[in-house]
Amino acid sequence: MLYAAPVTFEVRQEGGATHLRGAFPYNSETTLGDGRRERFSPGAFKVGRNVFLLADHNPNMPLASTEAGSLTLRDADDALHIEARVAATTSWARDTLAALADGLKKGLSPGFRVQTGGDIVTRSAEGLLRTVTAADLFEISLVTRPAYDAAQIAARSWQLAINESPDAGLLRTLNRWRH
Repeated sequence: MLYAAPVTFEVRQEGGATHLRGAFPYNSETTLGDGRRERFSPGAFKVGRNVFLLADHNPNMPLASTEAGSLTLRDADDALHIEARVAATTSWARDTLAALADGLKKGLSPGFRVQTGGDIVTRSAEGLLRTVTAADLFEISLVTRPAYDAAQIAARSWQLAINESPDAGLLRTLNRWRH
């Protein structure tokens, strides 16, 4: 499981909707596990089409969107800032807002695809560090922990084959990173 920096939401009620404000911090390292870390450079997220705010990365549980005018994304040097207006008109919106109010959901997790050449991987004594410099953002999810999709992480192999140079394993690893 990949954990990101803690995210604090500002939550307020207004006109029958709940207004959320949060941020996904740049230059904050996350741990993928076993010597694998990741971070996003300022301005890494490219927003060119409709972006959704989802409950738990579920595309069937939208809470807000840029196209609908209920989600605003603002890129700054410190973070991608998120503002959303969520109406509790669906069961999943009510459940998500209740979990947020109870402190059970505290994080943001981006759904993204790294652009070709949009990352840099470096090796140090601590392991591998992937810095994402350009990624297409298609959704942001409210989650119990700020984490990426475990299935995609679990599908990656980080074992170097015996009788292989470390650089050959690094090249294979780079080809397995989330696209």
